[in-house]
Amino acid sequence: MASSEGLRKRRKTESKAEVIGSDSGSSHNKDPVDWWDEFCRRVNGNLSPTKVLDSFKSVFRVSRKTFGYLCSLVKEDLISKPGKFMFKDGTVLSLCDQVAVSLRRLGSGESLGIIGDAFGLNHSSVAQITWRFVEAMEKRALHHLRWPDNDSNMDMIKSKFEKLSGLPNCCGAIDVTHILMNLRASDPTNELCCDHGKNHSIVLQAIVDSDMRFLDIVTGWPGKMNESLIFQNSSFYRLCREGKRLNGKLGEYIIGDSSYPLLPFLITPYEGGDLSEPRAEFNKRHQEVALVAQMALKRLKDNWGIIHGVMWRPDRHKLPRIIFVCCLLHNITLELEDVVLGELPMSNSNHDPGYRQQVCRVSDPEGVSLRDKLTLELSAGFRA
Repeated sequence: MASSEGLRKRRKTESKAEVIGSDSGSSHNKDPVDWWDEFCRRVNGNLSPTKVLDSFKSVFRVSRKTFGYLCSLVKEDLISKPGKFMFKDGTVLSLCDQVAVSLRRLGSGESLGIIGDAFGLNHSSVAQITWRFVEAMEKRALHHLRWPDNDSNMDMIKSKFEKLSGLPNCCGAIDVTHILMNLRASDPTNELCCDHGKNHSIVLQAIVDSDMRFLDIVTGWPGKMNESLIFQNSSFYRLCREGKRLNGKLGEYIIGDSSYPLLPFLITPYEGGDLSEPRAEFNKRHQEVALVAQMALKRLKDNWGIIHGVMWRPDRHKLPRIIFVCCLLHNITLELEDVVLGELPMSNSNHDPGYRQQVCRVSDPEGVSLRDKLTLELSAGFRA
């Protein structure tokens, strides 16, 4: 969730969104409609009839309003760096062109070759343009992914989770997903990324709010690491242990599945098949919250194809930064395009096919006590 300062910045840039910043290269003060029409003519000329560009959102994974906001966000960085990129016909890429190429690369997951051939660009230009965009987003969009910075924002999250599941004081849901890679088997260092499913992967751990926005992420750990260990090495875990995140006096916590330890600030479900009615009811409510994180990760991978499927020999040092920017884009589209949880299907939330849930047997007595207290409260409310 963005901070109040970040939201003020966003409102200012939203007012400029329809005047997309295209005053670099050969495009000065060009109307966005004219830019899109010209872009389509140029690109469609390089595509077969079955692959002609369709709607704006199907190509870039964002609305025109969001596209305009992204252009204004990265404008200063993309036009201030030396060097100009040109299409094969000699036309200099405008700011809009650079953002368009980057979003197409991140959204489709198509290879540099396919995008370069379709857009009339050298393959190396696609890579350089996309990386410049990633660096600019890291710098300019950080306010779109941060832990709530005031009680009012957190109270809103807790209220929405309680309305969804009946669980009070829930501040988020945590889950992980694997980003798959096709790496050289001949390189012994790649064995570090070989996970339990015999794939090369790195892990993305995400904590989401009641609207599926990412509040905290950790990525870059090899796929073989279990969820519990990744969590316990995160800054979120350390801050909670130090009392600097989640208010223990208010009984604040996040929800996680059985692969996580049961802690005073992380509540997991009851294990076992023969549960009492109150415990079964608690697990049902718990799953309703956990599903929000699953849906967020599914939406992330579906919208940003570069991290969906198997990445072809990526730079392992750059990949975590690309994942981070995809998470920023996920949050921005939720904020600017007014997508709400109730409008999305609650099924088909499997974001990590082929991976089985691990089980962590660690439980803190204070976590056990809080879970039992929540179960009793839900049971009393259910009987009433």
